[in-house]
This record gives sequence, structure tokens and C-alpha cells, in this order.
Amino acid sequence: MSFSDSVATRTTETPVAASDDNVIRVLGAREHNLRDVSLEIPKNKITVFTGVSGSGKSSIVFDTIAVESQRQLYATFPAFVLNFLPRYERPHAQAIEGLNAPVIIDQQPVGGGPRSTVGTMTDIYSMVRAMFAQFGSPSAGFVYNYSFNVPQGMCTDCDGLGVTVRADPDRLVDRSKSLNEGAILLPGYSVGGGEWQLYGRSGRFDPDKKLRDYSAAEFEDFLYGSGGKVELSFAKGTWKANYEGLAAKFTRTRLQRDTSTLSEKTREQIRRFLTEGVCATCRGARLNTAALATRIGGRNIAEWSAMQITDLIAVLDEITEPAALGLTEAIRVALRRVADIGLGYLSLDRATSTLSGGEGQRLKMIKHLSSTLVGMTYIFDEPSVGLHPRDVGRLNALLRALRDKGNTVLVVEHDPDVIRIADHIVDVGPRAGVHGGRVVFQGGFADLRAADTPTGAGLRREFRVKDSFRVATGELRIDHADVHNLKDVSVGIPAGVLTAITGVAGSGKSSLIRDVFVRRHPEAIFVDQSAIAASSRSTPATYLGLMDPIRKLFAKATGQPAGLFSFNSDGACAQCEGRGVIITEIAYMDPVTTHCDACDGRRFSDAVLVHTLRDRSIADVLAMSAEEALEFFPEKTLNTRLRTMNEVGLDYLSLGQAMSTLSGGERQRIKLATQLHNTAAVYVLDEPTTGLHMSDVDTLLTLMDNLVDRGNTVLVIEHNLDVVAHADWVVDLGPDGGKDGGEIVFTGTPTALLAHPTSLTAEYLRRYKSS
Repeated sequence: MSFSDSVATRTTETPVAASDDNVIRVLGAREHNLRDVSLEIPKNKITVFTGVSGSGKSSIVFDTIAVESQRQLYATFPAFVLNFLPRYERPHAQAIEGLNAPVIIDQQPVGGGPRSTVGTMTDIYSMVRAMFAQFGSPSAGFVYNYSFNVPQGMCTDCDGLGVTVRADPDRLVDRSKSLNEGAILLPGYSVGGGEWQLYGRSGRFDPDKKLRDYSAAEFEDFLYGSGGKVELSFAKGTWKANYEGLAAKFTRTRLQRDTSTLSEKTREQIRRFLTEGVCATCRGARLNTAALATRIGGRNIAEWSAMQITDLIAVLDEITEPAALGLTEAIRVALRRVADIGLGYLSLDRATSTLSGGEGQRLKMIKHLSSTLVGMTYIFDEPSVGLHPRDVGRLNALLRALRDKGNTVLVVEHDPDVIRIADHIVDVGPRAGVHGGRVVFQGGFADLRAADTPTGAGLRREFRVKDSFRVATGELRIDHADVHNLKDVSVGIPAGVLTAITGVAGSGKSSLIRDVFVRRHPEAIFVDQSAIAASSRSTPATYLGLMDPIRKLFAKATGQPAGLFSFNSDGACAQCEGRGVIITEIAYMDPVTTHCDACDGRRFSDAVLVHTLRDRSIADVLAMSAEEALEFFPEKTLNTRLRTMNEVGLDYLSLGQAMSTLSGGERQRIKLATQLHNTAAVYVLDEPTTGLHMSDVDTLLTLMDNLVDRGNTVLVIEHNLDVVAHADWVVDLGPDGGKDGGEIVFTGTPTALLAHPTSLTAEYLRRYKSS
């Protein structure tokens, strides 16, 4: 097939009817599991896409509409600029018409490195710097003199990071041992080796003396001393080396060199021996003394940045100097936008790397709210993630504001409160994977509630608060927790039951459980929302450890080596190298992915596919869904692991599907699948309903019940009220976020919570129960 032919297979060039100016039209979309989907989406409206996890919502919104919008927008740029932008392939669709310029606000981590903060991300810190440069006293000069990202403003001891990384003596050595007993823990310092001899044969220390018995002067010399020669003995002779203390040498050879060329494994080894602490010079403020000396109203710029945003707004209200009022009002307006989306508990110096996905997504919205651009298409990926029901109302106000300015808003969402405000709803399904990929409903909220779809059924069902509860078998204590905003919190977590940890965003839930409970109970199995570390060739079969047993079964049945049944090794198709597709990239042009004709997309060479197990080739097995594979493999090792996929609701996933194509909800559940079938264990789940449809939540609740019924303790940090109502015990934090949170508001059963007079979670439980 020629290059031009390969392009034609992706997008039909046949002219189509002129598109209505008021709609985005998609014809014949076939990305991932989409089944020739065609639909029209009204412009200048809020359209919400619903459906079970894996049904194809994201394939329509992100992989079809968003990708083509970006691709066409980037095509208007000069070739030189294009070389620095991401490349996008034409989506598998007959035609996509009526597109506007896209603004994609997803759940990808904000990133930005250690120098990125809430203040720098929102550009509010730039205005604050201008405020101090113009109206602070004594002035440090220009605006950039208040920036911790340039030499003129940064603290020179920590390079503007606010923290210093140094070798940790307690990690470098085991003080309970002598040098002869292997006290040095660094790799390459085995007793008698060349590196070890620098200390063991230096004559400075008794090699049989335990390090804990060293005097202060001896230990200082051991770690940081210098001067003198030490004769080292090797097989080929001896030579003299300069003495250098262990910590000093580690710092010079490991920390003060370019680590970018080191492997990740080596960098991880180095990190094991480091400790991070607040910079002693700037005390974490990141700035030099000149910048920190400037004050407005008795506070310096670091103190402004460390304040909770709602408190900083009050400080700005105190400024009455006429010349400063214009800049003051601009900062106040920007800060109020942050507070209005439920993030008033953050501070400007909060590192963006510590933000949750939901917090990062909402902060990305800030810059767009102040934009005067109209006619844009804003695309959101589950913006309600991480939001307490109280804060969903604030989110809805923002979505409406974007629409009312003359923009089109597309939202992939599961939350009924967000679905309710839609002008138009597209329900995708009916189920997931090969059982989905079709538009099963289009219309308004009232009609969706009556529709015969999983979403319609979920919206119709009665909300019920549990009224019978398991009895605890013990208690897991948290005493005097005071990290972040926690205020000397002590609480008991009941063992042997399902406990929900609730509270508004910023109330202290994650601090209490992730930062305190998990550390004090290291035996706990913690399943969080961090990304799955997997290569581009990873599949559910490789992630769950199924491939090795499967290859061994094929090897035993066929007499061939196990490596032959790997598309990453001997069995790979030579044409596509086991990818199943051929990617053609040419400078300044869109990449083109074409189906591999040599293996017909099956990744394996023909010589491999002639070998079968129970009349199925290895490619046939990888094409099976987890549900089919469970029937195909009676072997205990495989059957047990496959059963976990089915138990977490991933029965429709094929064993060979690329992990990169899984939705957020699917990735979360496959992580959980690796941790099932324990007994007498403690499970901690961090918002496991992320990305889950209402019907998928029922599957999750059944799964958690099974874990508890097998004798496990399950803690779940959660906002979803179906989960809260289903728990045996609730620990509610608050009463609000930031400095107004960090306290235990309520502990008890969901039924008792209903009667609590001040809990925000109780208020919304009552609302849902009566709706």
C-alpha cells in the first residue's frame, strides 16, 4: 500500500454536505471501540458526555474532536513553529466539521518542576512581585528581584528551591556496626574493597569500633574530614589517595554532578541516601535577604505567598494607598477566582507537584475565566474529580460562565449534578469495550432519566443510606496527627469494617490517611491515583503477570521455546517489530499510523501463529476479553489473576490491549486487581470512584464488601455519597478546607451522620436522600 493510500484509509476525502454553523458534526468516527459513530453537537452550549467507563466517551471527545481541532489549528502555524509542537494523526473518522479552536483542560498532572507554584501557574505571583517592587519598603528594585527563579532574587544557598538536599548520615551508615562489620551502606563499599579502604585503612579510625561509639570529633572527621594520604591496595599494586570524608565524597561525586546521564535505577539508588530539609538560610522562602526585607503592612512577599488565599484577600482589603488600588484590585480579582472554584484554602507558594488531579484541573481554568476570547471550544475531562458535593455547585457556575461568554463547552462526566446542568447530553454505550462504542441517547436531562440506558437507570435509582452495620473487631489508632492543616487529631479507625473518610477538598482527609495513617501502619495496602508505570508495550496481561505463565503453557504444549510467544522478543513480526502498526514520521508532517499487513495487526510472525494451545494461537489468546480468558484457562495461577479483573469490573478488557488506551477508571481498577484476595489486611483506597459510572460504583461497592467479608479492613477516602451511605463507619473532617479544616467533625455510622447539624457531608446526604 502506498503512502497516499495509507492516508486515504484514515480519512475519506469525499465532499460532504455543508455543515450547520451552529453544530460540530462528526461522521463515521471509528477511534478505539467506536462503531462508525455520527452525531451533531450544538455550539455555544454545554454538552455532557456520559456512559460507563470504557464506553467510548473519551474516544469521541478527546481522541476524535480534540485531536482534530488541535491538528487543524497547528496546521495554520509556520513550519518552523510546527517542529516544536506535538504531532497529531488524523482521527479515524469520515469527516469532522464545524470545529472551533480548542482549549483542553484535562487531568494530566500540572507538573512544572520544583519551581512551579500556585502563584506562578496562575500568574498571580507576577502581580504580587510588581506590588512589592512598586509599593514595598525598602524596595529591592526591579520586579524580577522578587523572583526565586532568577539569580537576582533567589536564595543562593538553595537556588530558589526553598529546600536543600544533602547526604543523610543515618542512611549512609549503620551506626550499630564497625567498619569491619560493614557499617558503610553505600554500594561499592564492601569490606576490604578499594572504596572501603579509604576509611578502614586510613589509620584515623579503629575498624573494629562501632560507629555509635565514635566521639563527635571522630564522626565529623569520618563524614566530612579531609587532608592526608591513604595507601590503597589492589591486585595490581598500591597507590595513595587523598582522604575525604564519606558524606563529603558522596556529595561531590554524586550530588554535585550532572545526573541526567545516569540511569533511573542509579538515580533511585542515590535518592535512598539523601534527606531533604528546609533551607537554613531563607527558611524555605526561596528568596534572598534583600527581597525578604521589603514589606507591605508589616509582611514580606514570602509571608504573603504562604498565607491561605482567602486570608490574603482580606490583607489586600486593608491596603488603602490610592496609587496601589489598581494593582491591588487586579490581584484581589484573580485571588477571588481561585476561591470561587473551591481552592481558597491553597497558598500561592504551594508547589504544583503536590496538587491533586482535580485541584490542578480547576487551576487550569483560572486563566480562561479572565480571557476575552469567544467562539472557543472548552473540553473538560471529569472536572468534578476530587470535589465534595458542596464544591460541584461552584464548578457548575464556572462552566455556565464559559458558555455564556459565547463558547462551546464539552464535558466528559459521571456526576449527576454536572449532568443536570447540561444543555445537551450524549450517552455512549450501552456497555464498555466491544460492548460499547455507540451513541445510545441524545437529548436533555429529563429525557435521559427516562431512557433505557445504564445512565438513565442510574439517575432513576433511589438513594438509600445504609441502616445495618458490621461490628468492628478492633481499632487502629491515629494519635496527635499535626501534619499540614491537621490540628492535633486523634481518632480510632475501626478494624474489620468499611470506613469512609469524608470532608470538603482541603479538609485534611489525605493528610490524615495518606500522610499519617499509612506511615504509622506500613502494612497497609495503599491504592492511590498515581499513574501506572508501564511501557508503551504494556498490556493488562503483562501488568498482571499473566504473560509468563501463558508463554510457558504454549511452550509446554508446542515444544517451542517460551520466548517465541512474546511480541517483544523472538516472536515479533519483523515488519512492525511487534507493535501491530507501522508509524511513519516525516519532518513537518503529521505522523501516520498504518495497519501492519505482514501480521494483520496481530504483532506475531506467521511462524509463531501456527503453534496453538487448545486450538488457539497466542494472538487469539491476547485478543480474548478477561471474561473469555477466565473460561479458557482452568490453570489456578492464571484463573485466580483473571478472576480479579472480572471482580473489579474489567471483564470486557482484552488481555492484549495497550495500557495507554485505558481510561482513568480502568487504570485505577486494574491497580486494585493486583491487590485482591488478601485476608486480615488493611486496604486504603484513595477516591476509587474516580472515573467510574454510577453502575460501576455498584461493582466497586460489591468488591469492597467482599474484601471486608473476608476479614479485611477497608478505608476509603471518598466524596461519592453512594460510597459514604454504604459505609459501616464515617470519619468526617472539616468543618471546611485549609486553616478552617483539619478537625474531626464527626465519627459514627452514616445514619447518625444524617442528623449532624453542621457537617457539610451530612447536609448533602440529607439533600440526596430527600431528592
